[in-house]
This record gives sequence, C-alpha cells and structure tokens, in this order.
Amino acid sequence: MRVYEAIVKGLEGIGVRAAFGGAGENAAGLMLALKHSHQIRPIITRHEQAASFMACGYAMYTNRLGFCFATAGPGAFNLFSGLAVAMSDSYPVLAVSGYASMKWRGWGSLNETSGLNRTPDSQAMFAATTKKSFLLTDIADTCDVLEEAVNTAFEGRPGPVHIHVPEDLTHRGVEVTNFRPPRLDVKPVLPDPDRVAEIASVLADALARGKRIVALVGFGAVRSGAGPEIERLIERFQIPLLTTLDGKGIVSEGHPLSVGVFADSGHASAWKAFREADVVLCIGNSLNQHATFNYREDLFEDKLLIHVNISEGEFRKAYRPDHTLLSDARPAVAALADALERTVGEVPPVEVDGRDYEARKIIHLAGKIHPGELAQSIGRMLPPQGVLLADAGAHLAWLGYYVELEQGQNFRKAGSFGPMAGHVNGAIGLKVAHPDRTVVVGCGDGCYSLSGFELMTAVEHDIPVIWVIFNDGQFKLIKLFQLVTYAESGLVEFQNPDFAAYARACGADGYQVETLEEFEEAFRAALDSGRPTVIDAKITRWAVPHYSTSPDGVIDGLVETLEARFRN
Repeated sequence: MRVYEAIVKGLEGIGVRAAFGGAGENAAGLMLALKHSHQIRPIITRHEQAASFMACGYAMYTNRLGFCFATAGPGAFNLFSGLAVAMSDSYPVLAVSGYASMKWRGWGSLNETSGLNRTPDSQAMFAATTKKSFLLTDIADTCDVLEEAVNTAFEGRPGPVHIHVPEDLTHRGVEVTNFRPPRLDVKPVLPDPDRVAEIASVLADALARGKRIVALVGFGAVRSGAGPEIERLIERFQIPLLTTLDGKGIVSEGHPLSVGVFADSGHASAWKAFREADVVLCIGNSLNQHATFNYREDLFEDKLLIHVNISEGEFRKAYRPDHTLLSDARPAVAALADALERTVGEVPPVEVDGRDYEARKIIHLAGKIHPGELAQSIGRMLPPQGVLLADAGAHLAWLGYYVELEQGQNFRKAGSFGPMAGHVNGAIGLKVAHPDRTVVVGCGDGCYSLSGFELMTAVEHDIPVIWVIFNDGQFKLIKLFQLVTYAESGLVEFQNPDFAAYARACGADGYQVETLEEFEEAFRAALDSGRPTVIDAKITRWAVPHYSTSPDGVIDGLVETLEARFRN
C-alpha cells in the first residue's frame, strides 16, 4: 500500500474515527485514502487552523486521538495554533502534513520548508509546538514512526505530535511493504503507595485537629474521569470543593459541598472558603494565571499545599507544594480516599455558603440583554450531558460565573494558550466525537467573526452545533484593560454583519434576538431542531463581569490596584 494508505489503516486500528484537514496537492493522497476508509469520517475544513481546533475538540472529552492534516508549506503552518492548544491543554492530537520533495531540498521549490537557503524551517516550528515532530525519510519506517508518534501523544500528560511526509514518498511505485498495525502501549501514571500514605497521614492529622481542608480541582481531573472519586472524597471527609473554570461540573455545582469557582472571575463563596482554609488539596490543576490571581505571591501563605498532577513539570512552577503526588487524578483520588478510610472515623458535617447563581436576580438599566442573564438562561436550559464551550472574551467570565453545571455536563474555557475562535471551531470536532451530546458555544462577536465561516463545514457535514454570539460590537476585555491601564480606549469597536442572515445564507438556522424571551424561544428551537444554529444576541455594553485581582474580594482588588498605580 502507499504511504498515506498505511497511515490511515494504522489510525483505523487505534480507534481514530474522524479526520479534519485542509485540501492541497501534498495532501491529495491522504484525502483519497480517507475517502476510501470505511471507519474514519473525513471533514475538509475551509481553513487548516480550524481543522487543528476541531482535532482538539474531538480529543477533549474522549480517550481517542484527535487527527488533523494539511498540505505542505502554508497549509501546514496553519495548524500551529491548534497544536499549541493541544500542548497547553493536554489533548492527544496527531497532525500529518506534507513536505516538499527531499531531492530538491534547499532549491526553493514550491512550499519548501527545509530551513535551507532562506526557506522556513517547519521541523523547528513543529518541534516547538508538539511533544515530538517526525520527518519520515524512509517509507520502510512508516509504521514505526506512526507507532512512536501515537504513543508519545498519549503517554504521561497527553499532547500533540506531528509527522512530515515528503512528496517523494507519495509517488506511484513507492510502497509500504512491511505494514503492521501500530501498538498502543501507554502505561498509566499511577500513584506511589508510599507517597499516598504520607499525604493521607497529613490529611488525617488535619482532620483530627479540626483544620479546614478544601479541594481545588481542575481540568486534569475532568479528563481523568475522576468525578465519582472526588464526590466520594468530599462527602466522606466533608471537604468543601472549589474548582477552576475548567473544573466546573466535576461534581454537580448544586452539591451541598460545592462552593464555586476559584479564579479572578470566580465566586466570593469560593474565595472565602479558600481564605479560611488551612490545607489546600490541588487535584489536576496546573495553578495557572487566572486560577491564582496572576500568580499572587501570598496565595498559599500560612497554608499547606498538596499538589496532585499527572506531570512532574507542573510541580513548583510558580509555587512550591509541601507535598506532591505524581499521578493521573482518578487513581490518585481513589488511593487517597482508601488510605484515609482506614484511619479516619466519622467526620462532622461542614457548612458552606450556598450557591444559586443561575437564579439570582440581575439588576440592569440598559434595554439590551444583560450577558449575565443570557448566561443564566443557557445554564438553565442546557440539556443533561450537554457541553458548553466558552471562547476567549468577556462572555467567558459571565458563563463561568452564572452557569451552574449538573453532573454529566461539561464546561471548557479557552485554555492557557487562549486563541480566539478556538472553540468556535473546536465545537465541531467535539460534536463529531459526541453526536449524542448537545454542544453549545458561547462566543463574542469578535471571536465568531474571526473564524465563523466554518459554519459552512457544519452545514455540509450536518453537525448540529449551537453558537450563541454575545454581540456588543466591541472587544470588551481589551477595552476594559485599556481603560484600567491607560485611562482611555481605542480601536476596539467595530461593525458586525447580520449574523442571523449570514447563518441562513450558509444553510443553517439563524436568529437575531434583542430580549431574553426572544433568546429563550430561539435557544429552545435550536435544541429541538438538530441543525447547526447561530443565535445573534444583542447584549448591553454597560455590564462588567465579576473580577478581582485579589481572593480577598473585589473591593480589596480595587484598593490593591490603586495602591500599585500610585506606587508606580
């Protein structure tokens, strides 16, 4: 078989069921191999960047490999943003891209990226955005390279990998004569029993002495499927649960021990519980910028920090934990709960501040929809097992604050790399991976305008994602940053098209809404239709999301900001 046929057959064998990519001459053989596959669904996107985001979405809540591809040169370079997302957010993704003919290296041929004689160096660029990048130079190595790549993607903390396929290897008569299915042999990252016993002893002692313990849980626990184990841990040992934005829904947010989101745009109840804690048990949490109030130096002052993570590299980045446990979250939490069970008796119930953010009355004077009310409606109407993705922007803060997830629902923000439109496009891959789950994207008008043309891809392939556009005609977060930092704003306002008319022109359903009642009617119709749908919601410009630079509260954050301004 030919090289791309071998790659497709190998991917079929490890359970890949979708491929997202861009058309091109160097990818032509791969496109035909996918056409003839009976197991992998090929989806050609309007732009390769969208394909890389879709591969991330496909891998987001599965234990399957996301797969994207592109032609050589500029097509391949368009994959970088999605691969950077997969790198920062721990998605197992394989990218395959074409590469100019090896016998013409350094001659400046079309799409050449050898790095020789003033050509771009794609090997260096892919190496910088993946766990490992491969250049396939001998067709006899095809299966070995594919096997190493997919194992690298899954081992330890998951992430992206990449394979260059030179044009020479795709020529007629150049064949893989030694095909074998790739073997996935990924060893789980399990906790060291001695370290488990050590940490369990520390927690048991804290419980015996009446110390206040909180669990701070992130996306690593969600990816691990650790929800039942975490629920057992917090209930049995009466530990209040705080989550990062990406940890939302690991346990139902209506649970009596669920305190809320701990982040700079999070809940005062979570900030209060954290302030009062003596011990912080971080699980599947990288302690990144927004979850630590811009890496606040005194965040863990007078607190004992226990950090559980699948990657050694996550320990001691900005903070030095008192105890670390290298492990996938699910087996780690199960082991800690078992060890505590053997030594801890009955634990008295703890009281935490109640949460009812979806039901709270929001007062506003402007006539247009308040984004907080829009978020509340989305949360109340999101079906069981629904997934809500928030793209980069102010709407993310509203959704994270006001949407309360039930068990089985998921929420994902734009991750540490944080590209705009990452989830506008990634939602399509997510829906392909989970056809039975409702997938809703909350996005700004800026995010949607950046890459909303992939709506045509959703229509062509009948992928019923719902996009809710928080439309206020401006880059809201950038404007707020400018005002706070420079006391003026500029170049942040723009005119939008009629997004609803555009959606209908693409063959999707489109609604423009100006009241909450109109939105709920349109959202209900979108949920019932099973069709790709865009809802253009006109929101007020005057609402400002909850935000503080301090876990002591909004007022303290404002005071600290003013003090810093005067000091400077």
